[in-house]
Amino acid sequence: MSKPDLSVTAKLINGGVAGLVGVTCVFPIDLAKTRLQNQHGKDIYKGMIDCLMKTARAEGFLGMYRGAAVNLTLVTPEKAIKLAANDFFRQLLMEDGMQRNLKMEMLAGCGAGICQVVVTCPMEMLKIQLQDAGRLAVHHQGLASAPSSSRSYTTGSASAHKRPSASLISRELLRTQGLAGLYKGLGATLLRDIPFSIIYFPLFANLNNLGVTESTGKASFAHSFMSGCAAGSVAAVAVTPLDVLKTRIQTLKKGLGEDSYSGITDCARKLWIQEGPSALMKGAGCRALVIAPLFGIAQGVYFIGIGERILKCFK
Repeated sequence: MSKPDLSVTAKLINGGVAGLVGVTCVFPIDLAKTRLQNQHGKDIYKGMIDCLMKTARAEGFLGMYRGAAVNLTLVTPEKAIKLAANDFFRQLLMEDGMQRNLKMEMLAGCGAGICQVVVTCPMEMLKIQLQDAGRLAVHHQGLASAPSSSRSYTTGSASAHKRPSASLISRELLRTQGLAGLYKGLGATLLRDIPFSIIYFPLFANLNNLGVTESTGKASFAHSFMSGCAAGSVAAVAVTPLDVLKTRIQTLKKGLGEDSYSGITDCARKLWIQEGPSALMKGAGCRALVIAPLFGIAQGVYFIGIGERILKCFK
């Protein structure tokens, strides 16, 4: 294996390890974010804590990890592609990859955001259906005593009472819509992830550079972690309106009275008219709490160089 290959492999391992650790830690908060973004008003959940408590009571502790298997399976290539692509574009656009150039850093982040959606879009498409299933079940139970003319959500031939699985959803989407079914909301995903990466990577690089020491030539783990947390929080909150639109568009099954959307513009218009501008910031706090440690861990692992250490064991 050549030296460049070794470097790329190490970066992929770092991204994968960071993704697995991060998702395991923050997944319940991500589930709360999805359910809060999908509900109209505050009929079921009043906030993140209320959502988590009701989920734990109704579905048990593991209910808070619905959809985690999809994330844990695909987060390794997703995070690996994101971090490695940003590194690649930085090296390509900025000579040695270390010289500070905000425009080139933003362009490198844009490239990373475009590359990652190959995995991110189908991963989140499946994850959202599994995460939202519990909310829809509660919604259905709430309507159980309603007149027979009032029906809960129905989409396709699948039963509303049947617990969905990633494989079942994937097969149904591929059978009925082909590969395009798994990439529903691709435009909204790009619209969220590109601005996120444009904000996150340059901000992190500049924050992290403040902690670089002359003796080691790199920042400490604590500084890299905090830089990742700070940059992740800022970027996450900034693109929350786009995340809300993506979540609504990618959700296949709807509760009674919940709209379907023909695209990004239609979703934004209906959301603004029916729920007001504040609805575009639903789940902002949850996103900050998810993304901050997720990217803090990612950058910490990346800068510690776990991938390099693992590869040394095989020499």
